Amino acid sequence: MLRKDGRANDELRPVRIVPGFQPYAEGSALIELGDTKVICAVSVEERVPGFMKAEGRGWITAEYSMLPRATLTRTPREAGGRAGGRTHEIQRLIGRSLRAVTDLDALGERTLVVDCDVLQADGGTRTAAITGAYVALVQAVASLVKRELLSSSPIRSAVAATSVGIVGGEAILDLCYDEDFWAEVDFNVVMTSEGEFVEVQGTAEQTPFSRKSIDSLLSLAQKGMERLFEAQRVALEKAGLV
Repeated sequence: MLRKDGRANDELRPVRIVPGFQPYAEGSALIELGDTKVICAVSVEERVPGFMKAEGRGWITAEYSMLPRATLTRTPREAGGRAGGRTHEIQRLIGRSLRAVTDLDALGERTLVVDCDVLQADGGTRTAAITGAYVALVQAVASLVKRELLSSSPIRSAVAATSVGIVGGEAILDLCYDEDFWAEVDFNVVMTSEGEFVEVQGTAEQTPFSRKSIDSLLSLAQKGMERLFEAQRVALEKAGLV
């Protein structure tokens, strides 16, 4: 199969993560994954949601949005703070992914709010958001340690995400928009640097898929994840946090 950008089936798009992209946020990063570009910023709030008060634990929550001209045609803004179904799903996915690698007890009674804003979309915006948000999260936590509000980082491992799918009968890694549109099967996979899965979202767009296909796609995702963890490490090294 000849892919639009000439990549091999098991090859990620070029990935670049710029730490500290927004200087006023406690942690931030710009992630570029091919033509997909997402800004991730983490803000620290010294309070927790009402349902967690007096528990002595922290919380991580996320908001996700797409600029109106991040896509080929204008996408109307979600006014009044009312997130649509897709947006709400992605926000919950980002929050779950980051909480999965963070010791919320050690975080203390504070909330880390993660804002992920898509500047340009060519598929994989949710997976790029998770991968970039982790880098922003590490910076935000490091700022708390530096201010002696935390004795050490509560982050247990790295977390990243990628997409895999079956297009034209072939398994491919990191789908761009056109590939996602034509995919017979598509998966979003979230993993930790310890090799554990946080979430697997898989859908058959045309015909059901086999257990063998699942195993093949997950192995392909894991291969791509190694490159993403390396990109995260490089970004944090630039920020002086590795």
